[in-house]
Amino acid sequence: MAVHVASPQVSVPFRAGTGGYAGYRIPAAVTAPDGTVLAFAEGRVDSVADFGDIDVVLRRSTDGGRTWGPLQVVAENGDDTAGNPAPVVLDSGRIVLVQVRNAADATERRIREGKVPAADGRRVWVQHSDDHGRSWSGAREITAAVKKPTWRWYATTPGHAIQLRHGPHAGRIVVPGNHSAAPSGSDTGAEGKYDGSHALLSDDGGQSWRIGYTDSKPNGYINANETTATELPDGRIYFNCRNDSPAPGTRADAYSRDGGETLEKPFRPQAGLTGPVVEGSVLHLGSPDVLLFSGPADPGFRALMTVRASHDRGVTWQPVHTVDGLPAAYSDLVRIDGTGVGLLYETGDFSAYSTITFRRIPVEELS
Repeated sequence: MAVHVASPQVSVPFRAGTGGYAGYRIPAAVTAPDGTVLAFAEGRVDSVADFGDIDVVLRRSTDGGRTWGPLQVVAENGDDTAGNPAPVVLDSGRIVLVQVRNAADATERRIREGKVPAADGRRVWVQHSDDHGRSWSGAREITAAVKKPTWRWYATTPGHAIQLRHGPHAGRIVVPGNHSAAPSGSDTGAEGKYDGSHALLSDDGGQSWRIGYTDSKPNGYINANETTATELPDGRIYFNCRNDSPAPGTRADAYSRDGGETLEKPFRPQAGLTGPVVEGSVLHLGSPDVLLFSGPADPGFRALMTVRASHDRGVTWQPVHTVDGLPAAYSDLVRIDGTGVGLLYETGDFSAYSTITFRRIPVEELS
């Protein structure tokens, strides 16, 4: 049972129907070198749907997530889609933002079924900020380097990416990704068994990119979808993913010892993380040696946002902070400072997509 040692501080950086957007989804958060917390999301112009006129938006907090500055549009694709923000703070201080773009009418199903021309399908772009997120460079396309021609659907994480701090690959940027493969036989390609996971890697601060590991076996048992990652103290990368196929539970995990080039073993079930089919986030606290996971804990519905902790680096899990019993969906974890962890998550009284809320949780409660 979790012991509540302090009252979390709560704020709402994104609320549906405000700022010129019908809704906001897909949260991602990082802390800049000067302590500014950056909360990213998709600003969805016309509706909360996953396709249409969508921008990558940002709000910045200079007081640890208690209050937020004005809404910024970081990336837009005309009236089309720019989304799935995957930010990472580099040791140089630069913030790199990877994102995905596609035509407004290119729904996931149509892309997975091969009914969308490549030029209108999922394409990958990168941009950066050198002033803690106040301003941003123009976006540059990197699709040819990080997407195989046979892949159809494609997404970055969602949530924050990582830069490795330990071992021979220190400095490498690792962006978890997922994709769908072309089908065989009479399948349409929309089937979950064609989902796969991969990593985008950069060893030069985001200038050049390549594909690292891929886990793409269409076995209908574990087919990795939205994937999140964190670095462990021993230099391994821990990957945790959404699984839409009928394995035990709805999540799977894997480890890499070589900086994301390969996986020690393919993704395997992680039935210790009970929850619905949904994105989740992982974060290693650094000190103490505690691995965190955030996601809804109701087994059948997107509700009951909960942070769980592992003291054995992902083998077993226990709840350490339950937010409430309300609807909740996607989330991202961020270390704010020495005393607090931020949870940026979708929630609302009657819909998980009414707000993206920020909750500052004391580290001592989570560890």
